[in-house]
Amino acid sequence: MTVFNVPRLLKGALVSLDPPNPTPQVIVFQYNPNTLTRTLEAQIAEDEGKSGSPPRLKGAPVETIKLDVEIDASEQLERGDALAGDVGVFPQLSALELLIYPKSDLVMANALRLKFGTLEIMPPTAPLTLFIWGKRRILPVRLTEFSVTEDAHHPNLSPIRAKLSLGLRVISYSDVSGDSPAWNLFIAHQVLKETMAAVATTSSVSAVVGSNIKLV
Repeated sequence: MTVFNVPRLLKGALVSLDPPNPTPQVIVFQYNPNTLTRTLEAQIAEDEGKSGSPPRLKGAPVETIKLDVEIDASEQLERGDALAGDVGVFPQLSALELLIYPKSDLVMANALRLKFGTLEIMPPTAPLTLFIWGKRRILPVRLTEFSVTEDAHHPNLSPIRAKLSLGLRVISYSDVSGDSPAWNLFIAHQVLKETMAAVATTSSVSAVVGSNIKLV
């Protein structure tokens, strides 16, 4: 009998880290998206009027990520899962949507402060959100786009299948101070990227022109 070694499939996830709460909120993708679209916009410093001056990079590129996430309660319904039979995928939808909501207790506390005459109310600080796509890509991100298409419902109108289109903006060291966890996470990501690039490149020009020539 032929035995195949099937590689373990890692799941992508979004993780919310709220400093007062040491326990991370991990939202694992039920199905990994088939497509991940990334856009990087270089951050070039403005020319100071010196003709012929080399371009200068003023920071990390602005990177955006777009992906579609599908969630489906069909398998749980087939197994007779009581929770799925009642609320479908509403818990998973709620967990994802709450990434862009301020905590309700903070909203109510600020409303009370306004009622009792507090002149200035600071908006609640958003938790740190991480996009995890395998062990080599753990990125601090900000959720910038969120659309939901519910295409199947239980008789009680709970959604049982939905597709979410997510837009993420990667937070780099150009966006935060050095004491932020996001700063260290992005630096680690860039160092790993530089290591991967060294594997894929060569210092010999002869590989492309047929002989060694002096470029500079």
